[in-house]
Amino acid sequence: MAETDTLERTTAQRVQVANLPPADGGRGFARLPLDLMKSLGINEGDVIEIIGKRTTTARSLRPYPDDAGLAIIRLDGLQRSNARVGSGDYVEIKKAQSKPATRVVFAPAQDNIRLQGSANALQRSFAGRPLVEGDVVATTGHQRIDSNMPEEVRQMLNAPAFALQEVRLQVVSTVPKGIVHVDTSTQIELLPEFAKGDGERRADVTYDDLGGMRDTIDALREMVELPLRHPELFQRLGVDPPKGVLLHGPPGTGKTRLARAVANESDARFFHIAGPEIMGSAYGESEKKLRELFEQAAAQAPSIIFIDEIDSIAPKRSQVTGEAEKRLVAQLLTLLDGLEPRQNLVVIAATNRPEAIDEALRRPGRFDREIVVGVPDEKGRREILGIHTRACRSTLTSISMSWRGTPTGSSAPILPR
Repeated sequence: MAETDTLERTTAQRVQVANLPPADGGRGFARLPLDLMKSLGINEGDVIEIIGKRTTTARSLRPYPDDAGLAIIRLDGLQRSNARVGSGDYVEIKKAQSKPATRVVFAPAQDNIRLQGSANALQRSFAGRPLVEGDVVATTGHQRIDSNMPEEVRQMLNAPAFALQEVRLQVVSTVPKGIVHVDTSTQIELLPEFAKGDGERRADVTYDDLGGMRDTIDALREMVELPLRHPELFQRLGVDPPKGVLLHGPPGTGKTRLARAVANESDARFFHIAGPEIMGSAYGESEKKLRELFEQAAAQAPSIIFIDEIDSIAPKRSQVTGEAEKRLVAQLLTLLDGLEPRQNLVVIAATNRPEAIDEALRRPGRFDREIVVGVPDEKGRREILGIHTRACRSTLTSISMSWRGTPTGSSAPILPR
């Protein structure tokens, strides 16, 4: 047993994870350093095993020219989620062999959609793609093809599109187990509804799904993701981690989506508070709801509490006449301070009107930093357009998506978001 383990370790190497550009995500490829590929005997297009907190797989590609000499592996958001790692973490890489799958069962990766589609279309779309049971994968359309790529890789990139927009699917089961790939003899089954697993990490929104806000993401990662993923760093330095971040900017700039992406990438529980919904009619009901939610988040840490439209529940006390609003602001201030230090719990709030918030909330120790989420520039808008059309193609395979709450039997074609 010890000999086998030693042999396996000698054929694996640790490398640091970095983000793959959003436009290249969802295809099942990882960019590896040339030195690593050479030492492990990996050629471009070979199947590799990625070992983080969980094991997943990908096909290898050579690094980008700008990454020459850097000891990093570039993974997209789904691959990071499948491996249960974040950018900056380390994973082990091994060369692997995939077995042809006799049967693969897919299901929607989100719990708010119902899918009906052709199993043959999925078989063509995922032809040659290495898979592991429990992975979340994305369908793609035509991609840019480099003439220097191996023939097998070019065939995968030229696979027919399954839908007009990217569809994320969970690999529910495979036969046999382990790393498999889809071929012409693989039997494909598509379950219509989401199948939730125990202890899984959500992949509904990742950094790859956010365009035009690279600087904002970096600032929020420093304030939120670092304390949640590596709290020991702050303990060693004797520094208190940030307690809260205030996002403010015009409506529709992605503040809520950004907070959810940070929670997913940090592998943290996400608690959402919509400002107007927290208000209750009975005396003390609003304060009780807020207090119970903070207690629940602390019990399930690491957690992120996101308060949307915070100006509606924490206005300036000098400008309101109702006692209920004043008590709610006082309760929120007490929870943010806390008699006991909060561990692995960060509060993110969003507003379109920062000037309307009570001044006591904006002092250090409560919301330690304020980040402006502005309107994207021309480059950012192009990036957003590229993200939302990365699976587009001129033809659309027969598939429909019906949102829950629609009449029985009704369906709507998948269109760009």
